[in-house]
Amino acid sequence: MSISVKNISKSYKTVKAVDNISFEVADGELFGLIGPDGAGKTTLFRILTTLLIADEGAATVANYDVVKEYKSIRNSVGYMPGKFSLYQDLTVEENLSFFATIFGTTIEENYDLIKDIYVQIEPFKKRRAGKLSGGMKQKLALCCALIHAPKVLFLDEPTTGVDPVSRKEFWEMLKRLKQKGITILVSTPYMDEAALCDRVALIQDGKILEINTPKNSVANHKKIIYDVNTSDTYKLIQDLKKYPSNRSVYAFGEYIHYTDTQAEFDPNDLELYLVQNNHKQIEIHQAEITIEDVFMDLAASNKVN
Repeated sequence: MSISVKNISKSYKTVKAVDNISFEVADGELFGLIGPDGAGKTTLFRILTTLLIADEGAATVANYDVVKEYKSIRNSVGYMPGKFSLYQDLTVEENLSFFATIFGTTIEENYDLIKDIYVQIEPFKKRRAGKLSGGMKQKLALCCALIHAPKVLFLDEPTTGVDPVSRKEFWEMLKRLKQKGITILVSTPYMDEAALCDRVALIQDGKILEINTPKNSVANHKKIIYDVNTSDTYKLIQDLKKYPSNRSVYAFGEYIHYTDTQAEFDPNDLELYLVQNNHKQIEIHQAEITIEDVFMDLAASNKVN
């Protein structure tokens, strides 16, 4: 296994950022940690890249212990933190050369690994990193994380704040890197990116809610979800939350996603309730389930428990 995490926990005073987390990532796998801000993703990444020491548990990366063999891990992994952390006053070329030198290599030695990415920013190689666009900064950071040919790549929310086109390009790059045998652990708050991973761990409040392939995660979700819409969305949300048997109510695009606690739930009863509460242009129909729905359901269940 490229990554093995066993019962890892980490607290900051009274806040438990990571709570007894365990999972494994196979060689050459693209594994996603999917969850909102504050879920514990960054803390876990810092533990696995030897920047933090866990309070409890054990972990290995590239078969090295994260505490006892931290120097070996630092030479074997690439890490792209969520915040752009390259030298703003250095040019693209200078940043890349600097990181190559740190790891005792050169741009030329591992150019084949970064070529597909670097050719997109090479026209700007004399530009200072601080003057690059968000998408270009992202590509430069990825090149710097790859320049020493790491076995495992850690990407902490790499597409946050990046435009949709750059997000799509970035994930296409990850697919190509995966084909070269690099193990990738990526975190993201974007649920639509979960479908692009081989497997995902859904994480909330420092706990793993579920680990599965995106396809199986959706297929195994048995609760029926309804798309509900009326002419007054705000009032609709308030009234749905007051409905006696409501289980969950949350916005989803132009609709409100609604689930009910009754096994024999009848949408006609809900429609009648909305009519009685003066709603107009009522729409209620069964929704197509997504990984976001799975996450919302598991997160709601976790809070109840």
